[in-house]
Amino acid sequence: MSKNQEPTQKSHSPTGLTNYKMKIAIVYTSITGNTKELAEMIYRNFIGRLVDVLIYRIENFPFAFLSNFDAIVIGTYTWGDGEIPKEMWKLYQGFEKVDCKDLVTAVFGTGDSFYPNYCGAVNLFRDMLYVHTNLAATLKVELLPQIQDFHRSEMFVDSIIKRANQIAPNLKV
Repeated sequence: MSKNQEPTQKSHSPTGLTNYKMKIAIVYTSITGNTKELAEMIYRNFIGRLVDVLIYRIENFPFAFLSNFDAIVIGTYTWGDGEIPKEMWKLYQGFEKVDCKDLVTAVFGTGDSFYPNYCGAVNLFRDMLYVHTNLAATLKVELLPQIQDFHRSEMFVDSIIKRANQIAPNLKV
């Protein structure tokens, strides 16, 4: 599937199906372009694996389709003194309101370690996702992603796929 394409409804459980492809959504926001670059790097790491991966800017994410995904990967920058950007609050609150313990999640973000609450929004999402979902991984990158961050993003993707396979062991990716 391509970027920003709407997913189709899942009508059955994937367990036991041999031709099922794991469905993963990357949902991000970016103000400087750094988090967008990291989201695209993570997207590239999912390509070539046996998964359907979709990438959405937060304003295009169909929250009503949340249950259609096996994993949601959230990307955010940090605003002000370690706060979640206003455009990410609906998603944050949505996860707080639903019981998604079988939904694998991960969170990533970019930040500037000059500030005392480096990647504070990532930390806030991480803590909330740990309570309400099956959190697989967290990734923080200093400012603009560099070449060495590609390997870190590969390990991040590996962790997500490994956790999703633990939830549904018949979906070997």
